[in-house]
Amino acid sequence: MLAIIPCSRSLTKTLLKPLVRTLSISPSRLQVRSMAESASSPFKKIQIQRDDTIFDAYVVGKEDAPGIVVVQEWWGVDYEVKNHALKISQLDPGFKALIPDLYRGKVGLDVAEAQHLMDGLDWQGAVKDICASVNWLKANGSQKVGVTGYCMGGALSIASSVLLPEVDAVVAFYGVPSSELADPAKAKAPVQAHFGELDSFVGFSDVTAAKALEEKLKASGVPYEVHIYPGNGHAFMNRSPEGIQRRKGMGMPDEDEDAVGLAWSRFRAWMSCYLSP
Repeated sequence: MLAIIPCSRSLTKTLLKPLVRTLSISPSRLQVRSMAESASSPFKKIQIQRDDTIFDAYVVGKEDAPGIVVVQEWWGVDYEVKNHALKISQLDPGFKALIPDLYRGKVGLDVAEAQHLMDGLDWQGAVKDICASVNWLKANGSQKVGVTGYCMGGALSIASSVLLPEVDAVVAFYGVPSSELADPAKAKAPVQAHFGELDSFVGFSDVTAAKALEEKLKASGVPYEVHIYPGNGHAFMNRSPEGIQRRKGMGMPDEDEDAVGLAWSRFRAWMSCYLSP
């Protein structure tokens, strides 16, 4: 039986500290940069309220298109998650993509910073941010709304399929939520999930975690697909020049454009199927 990591803090310490040691990053690098003014065209910066909290979000795409909430990696709202959102908005037949800023304007520029930020994330609060984002899209022209995410965002995407009845479909990339946050066996929205065969984050996004997720989704009774890409590691969807360089610096040199294209094709088909009016 797969041992699921019980919380985000344990996840960080168990999975990522060896990586930090490998890269020899000093604790003095734990600095945070603001992304508050970095959103530029074609993104529109908006503010969303949930409970007594207001947070920034970034929107791109046709006003009346089906909506997709795009959830960040552990880095924060950086260039790569914006690349993904822009790509999603351009997929046929067209989607409106919204990125909620879970870190409230902060972004990590190296592994230690990203670890520090994810370590302090309120995961239940992040799910509430996703819920508010889904509701904003439905109140602003999107009849149906899906959720997608990468790494940390992938885990939160699957959690949203369990915890948020407002969500109509989910596509998650290389991340499984902790058992304390959400049990995928209780998923209520269709889930498609993508993993790299060489992913080494044990219990979170490796092949064992992927297969355990598949068994959970089978028990849930919802439509599901779990895809494992041979020869690919973690974060294989990050294909910008900056993203490729960052992956290589983290010991992930694999480059497989065919796998990325196949994953996007599966993403488009899944969201088109379940988000069509």
